[in-house]
Amino acid sequence: MHDTSHLRDILVLLAFAIGIVMIFRRVRAGSVLGYLIAGMIVGPYGLSLVHEVERMAILGEFGVVFLLFGIGLELSFERLMALRRLVFGLGGAQVLITAVVVWVVARTLGMENGAAVVLGGGLALSSSAIVLQMMAERGDLSAPHGRAAFGVLLFQDLAVVPLLALVPLLGQEDANVATALGVALLKGVAFVVGLTVLGRILLRPIFHTVARERSGELFTGITLLLVLGIGWMTQEAGLSMGMGAFLAGLLIAETEYVHQVEADIEPFKGILLALFFMVVGMSLDIRLALQNAPTVLALVTALVLVKFGILAALCRAFGFAWGASLRAGLVLSQGGEFAFVLFTLAVAAGALPDSTAQLLTLTVGLSMAVTPGLMFVGRTLEQRLSPIGVPGANMLEEAADLEGHVLIAGYGRVGRTVARLLDAGRIPYVAVDRNAETVAAERSQGHAVYFGDAGRDEVLEAAGAKKARVAVITVDDPRGAERAVHALRHIRADLPILVRAQSVEQCEVLIKAGATHAIPELIEGSLQLGEELLVLLGDERSQARVLLDTFRQRAYARLGDMRPHVAPAGEAIGEKIEARS
Repeated sequence: MHDTSHLRDILVLLAFAIGIVMIFRRVRAGSVLGYLIAGMIVGPYGLSLVHEVERMAILGEFGVVFLLFGIGLELSFERLMALRRLVFGLGGAQVLITAVVVWVVARTLGMENGAAVVLGGGLALSSSAIVLQMMAERGDLSAPHGRAAFGVLLFQDLAVVPLLALVPLLGQEDANVATALGVALLKGVAFVVGLTVLGRILLRPIFHTVARERSGELFTGITLLLVLGIGWMTQEAGLSMGMGAFLAGLLIAETEYVHQVEADIEPFKGILLALFFMVVGMSLDIRLALQNAPTVLALVTALVLVKFGILAALCRAFGFAWGASLRAGLVLSQGGEFAFVLFTLAVAAGALPDSTAQLLTLTVGLSMAVTPGLMFVGRTLEQRLSPIGVPGANMLEEAADLEGHVLIAGYGRVGRTVARLLDAGRIPYVAVDRNAETVAAERSQGHAVYFGDAGRDEVLEAAGAKKARVAVITVDDPRGAERAVHALRHIRADLPILVRAQSVEQCEVLIKAGATHAIPELIEGSLQLGEELLVLLGDERSQARVLLDTFRQRAYARLGDMRPHVAPAGEAIGEKIEARS
């Protein structure tokens, strides 16, 4: 009879993960914390319901591999350039300063140089999995503190790659940090250059050949083969499997197949990453925490305060308001999931004592557990320090760092819907509205909405119109929409401008004023309603759409040569979101 103990372990993990994560999501505490708690309960230091911890840990490591691959897929040269000031400036300064401060403290306490470097690099990182998920759920990614946090997290994700290559070298006897870092960088650069050249030559033809077969299984198979294959190659080269996966993601991000690849790997990444966090939870020794409660509490407090102080000061130095700076500092003051990976790798390499790693793992895990509370404190501080829900809010200061964003003029029901779509795509935006109550309510939720008249040049310039990628005008007043188009066109002749109109007649006026696209909501709303009616009456949806396209062409025919500038509702916006994602 076959041994089914591993199957029982998997069933126990799934049962506890589903139950506990459902509770954590309902209280908006984040799935990651739920996985950690579930692992603590079923692990050897809890109820000891799972016995094959080492086997689960091997599978969990693939979760980190797919997480790094996903990060690579989300990056692009254009995106990095748009956020370069926040990513390489603010993010680079945060990682460097935090790592140096931790290194100095560790050396002062008598720790070996290699171990101090591991601590500095590991504790400088924050939790991308927790922070990005919670900010996305709250719609904070486009707020000033959200943009700062995203930029810092992006650099931290990039910093993981050399750290993963550096740690194994630190465990060698008489290892010199400068030499080890130099070797790691040389290996990394050589491998990146070679893989980039090879990947750009081969990747597109490989994907094209597989895509022609029109087989979802084959496409998923080649994706998994590339991720794991390149990861294996980097591991054999003395680097890490995660680094190879990250590089594979960067290469695929340059191809037209990136969105299909993202969809294919999402289930694998989600399941394996959940398993990774549960394995981390299983490794947390609650008895050790209780026995060393004062020490652990002091370490968690010190970590949060040091990272908070450094981040808040840096955000302020980079031009953010005090409220947003303090909030960003608190949002990113916890430890990160990659610290677990680095500490585990350092113990295996002999660069970090196991007892120290256990204590630090507890510290990072507990700091992640208090993140929801830190976010609440940050939001409260910002509201008290920055009365920004009223006219006079310093939009120029808070939006100064933006570039390549979307400018939304009007934040009623249409503008709010557009903003939510942008939030879902992690696309930064600034919205302007004349309703002070709406602005106050949205600002209290952390959304990037400011009081101002979109028909005035100085307001649009303060909102970053000169550096915006596209403008969307959704104001109800036809005259106000026309004034906003004129003002935007006066500031920038090349800015794409999408405008919501109430009729085809208004479309004519707006296009003559300088709008790139005008969308008549009454016509499009009626046509969409008619489509659903025809389907309910028995028509095939494809037949209904053909009929509606005929009606749409007749409705727009009066615009003559201006017809190409008029797009069905949502179409142009969808194209812009697709181009940015």
